[in-house]
Amino acid sequence: MSPEPTPPQESRWPGQLAAIDMGSNSFRLEIAQVPHGRYRRVDYLKETVRLGAGLDANGLLTEEAALRGLACLARFAQRLKGFAPGQVRAVATQTLREARNRDAFLARAQTVLGQPIEVISGREEARLIYAGVARLQPSSLPRLVIDIGGRSTEMILGHGRKPLRAESFRVGSVSLSLRYFGDGRLTEQAFRAAQVAAGAELEEALEPFAAVHWEEALGSSGTVGAVSQLLAASGITDGRITPEGLRWLMERCLQAGRVERLALPGLKDDRRAVIAGGIAILYTLAAHFGIESLQPARGALRQGVIFDLDERLQAAALEQDGHDIRDASVRELQRRFMVDTDQARRVASVAEVLYEQVGPRATPEARRELMWACALHEMGMMVSHHDHHRHSAYLLGHVDAPGFSQSQQRRVAELVLGQRGGLRKIEAALTQEAFAWQVLCLRLAIIKCHARGEVRTDALALRRSGATARLDFGADWAATHPRTLHLLHEEAEAWSRGGVLRLVLRG
Repeated sequence: MSPEPTPPQESRWPGQLAAIDMGSNSFRLEIAQVPHGRYRRVDYLKETVRLGAGLDANGLLTEEAALRGLACLARFAQRLKGFAPGQVRAVATQTLREARNRDAFLARAQTVLGQPIEVISGREEARLIYAGVARLQPSSLPRLVIDIGGRSTEMILGHGRKPLRAESFRVGSVSLSLRYFGDGRLTEQAFRAAQVAAGAELEEALEPFAAVHWEEALGSSGTVGAVSQLLAASGITDGRITPEGLRWLMERCLQAGRVERLALPGLKDDRRAVIAGGIAILYTLAAHFGIESLQPARGALRQGVIFDLDERLQAAALEQDGHDIRDASVRELQRRFMVDTDQARRVASVAEVLYEQVGPRATPEARRELMWACALHEMGMMVSHHDHHRHSAYLLGHVDAPGFSQSQQRRVAELVLGQRGGLRKIEAALTQEAFAWQVLCLRLAIIKCHARGEVRTDALALRRSGATARLDFGADWAATHPRTLHLLHEEAEAWSRGGVLRLVLRG
């Protein structure tokens, strides 16, 4: 996000992309190539971290769980040596969506990994899961894709490569196993209670994901894969998950009586403690949604992340907005909130010129975040003209925006919050000089375009000298724009009272 000049980092592995999935049960690292859209795996690492089991009663991630996660990421970092930053994308899911101390953990984790980590929303996780499945297992049939993770379950309806509906529910194999099988006992009462709890969480999905909406059902990722292997290893099915097969598995669990006594062909030690919760969720899904056969899918979240990263890199290389789903999300938000797109375009054109003058070596993501902030800075006008910047920031920080991580949405929302008025409301973020330059360019562009008419993008010139911003303009321009000049003097005064930058006007 920084506009600081930095030398480009050469990659030792050109053409390779890496995705890190920091799940609630396991952390996974996938390295692949996508030549001409075709997927080729290069390497795959998986470690059972049980991050989700490390959330205490207060919603805090325990130090023990944090250390397990950090140790895993350190090993992943060794494998990723030689990768340029743009080749790697790390995403975190439900446990870090929930953890109240996630920012402290993420600060440590990003230092260990040497890469930024994005916390993605449940719906964004679901979208990426479907992207992985749809690309690696294409079909022309309407389909239901299910992914049971450690602390959440994602359900997606889709056709071809297009997800039509995607939802995330806060029930997973780790959380359910801890709550109902945490003492190690496998009883009828525990299975019944677990199914009731799962059914209560999934009840709102009954109509939108009913069997009339799909013709085939696929299951992605760990829990489905583990249960499929158990059924195939015992000769119960060919790997398909059926209600009969799930009842057979529950009977084996009840016969064992305890988790440690459960002995089934194909049951791995890292799945033993959470298999009962996974079976309970799968049986609830089969019973409530009419799933007679659930086929294991080849794709998963990590492959979806790699396909998404590949599309972003292609869009950046071609300098085309249409290939990045985030641009489509911004256009949809402009439409939904009736943004004045002409004004957004004017502000963006000025901000882009100013930012290029003070951050010529800024990262592509930093530039794009500023442009998205320009595009959406007035979306709160739909709520009220009064304090619209606060409404815009709130909406942007909480709305579903496919392609964006929660982390990036918060950064853009904070930029939007800082577009006008005093700077105290964003003073914590302004300690980051890179963010301060983005805010300054946005604010100056809005001032330049305040009359909501066509503007000259070359009327103002911004120069950077350490932490001082020098804004140059001609005397003729100042004489013909007294109101804009008045607002610029107020802006210089605002920066003199707060922030890490100082704005000097030179007319």
